Amino acid sequence: MKEKEKAKVYVKELIASLVLYTVVLMAAVHFGKQMEAGNLKTAVMVSPMVGMIAAFWAMARAYQRMDEYIRRVLLENMAIAAVATIGWTFTYGFMETAGYPKLSMFSVWVGFGSVWGAVSCLRNWFSRAEE
Repeated sequence: MKEKEKAKVYVKELIASLVLYTVVLMAAVHFGKQMEAGNLKTAVMVSPMVGMIAAFWAMARAYQRMDEYIRRVLLENMAIAAVATIGWTFTYGFMETAGYPKLSMFSVWVGFGSVWGAVSCLRNWFSRAEE
């Protein structure tokens, strides 16, 4: 399978999983708000993770289809993003003890994803500048 074909398969799988996530999320928020606290409400509110698990599966399949060099670059970029995320979350943990407001766990992924995207773009830009 050529790189463009691999990318098309990945995009189809990822979009399908994100559509599933969005539909289940909307249903969970709609129905979950009306439910009493308990195991059923917890299950309903966690149900969008089915779509996220499907997205993780699509990403894992895409990773398996990648060229070795692309795999290495991807993992290096993720490692840099992980270190940056660990640094800012650890620092903010100390700031919370100083009275700063608590952050939602969702902000950790936003931070990680932002750093990962920025690192990927910068490394791509610098590697093209070297050519």
